[in-house]
Amino acid sequence: MDGATAGYIHRKDDYLKRLRRIEGQARGLQRMVEEEQYCIDVLTQVSAMTKALQSVALGLLEEHMSHCLVQAAAAGGSEAERKVKEASEAIARLVRS
Repeated sequence: MDGATAGYIHRKDDYLKRLRRIEGQARGLQRMVEEEQYCIDVLTQVSAMTKALQSVALGLLEEHMSHCLVQAAAAGGSEAERKVKEASEAIARLVRS
């Protein structure tokens, strides 16, 4: 973070709440497998959890772009170039996932 404040800090509690919910979904999935639930039901829950994680990722990316990237662009120079490259790589990882 380079000593800067995280762009998502004003929504930190929201993100933590969502991540705790996802953690609960993961435990639920484990339970479903332990109980040998129907495959399609397990897959449905995997899909729901995946969408929840993607939602968190997109929110964090938006926060990063509107805070960290904008500040770096205003400052210019190599820091701006580094932040743009960093954001592009994060987007590529999300698209591949």
